[in-house]
Amino acid sequence: MRTTFMANANTIERKWYVVDAAGQTLGRLASEVASILRGKHKPTYTPHVDTGDHVIIINASKIELTGNKLNDKIYYRHSQYPGGLKTRTALEMRTNYPEKMLELAIKGMLPKNSLGRQMFKKLHVYAGSEHPHQAQKPEVYELRG
Repeated sequence: MRTTFMANANTIERKWYVVDAAGQTLGRLASEVASILRGKHKPTYTPHVDTGDHVIIINASKIELTGNKLNDKIYYRHSQYPGGLKTRTALEMRTNYPEKMLELAIKGMLPKNSLGRQMFKKLHVYAGSEHPHQAQKPEVYELRG
C-alpha cells in the first residue's frame, strides 16, 4: 500500500535562487517569489511545513508598475497615536524604499501565521545588483512569462 509523502524538517533540501527584478511587474514577480518561498514549486510541497527555498531579489529599484499606479497607489502606515496616519505614493516608495515595496507585496501573499513569518525570513531584497550571498552559490531563477 502506498502512503502519501509528508515532508518534515529532516527531509527538506533548500536551494538559493537569485531573481532579477529589473523590468518585471511588481505583482507578477511577487506572486511567483511567494510561491517559491512557500515551496509550491516542489513535488514535496506540504502545506503545514516550510518547504520553500531562499530567494534573493536584486535590482528592486528597477521594478515596474502598470497603468498610473506610480501616482495613484498609496502605502499607508500608522504610528498608533491619534492622527498618526502616514502615507506614501508608489513613486516615493520605489525611489526611497524599493526593498520595502517588494517585501510588502510578497509578505501579503504569504500565510498570516507563524509559518508565514518563518517563510518571509528566507527573502532577501536588494535595491542594486550586488548581494552578499555569493557563498551560498545561488542559482539564477528564470521567471515564467
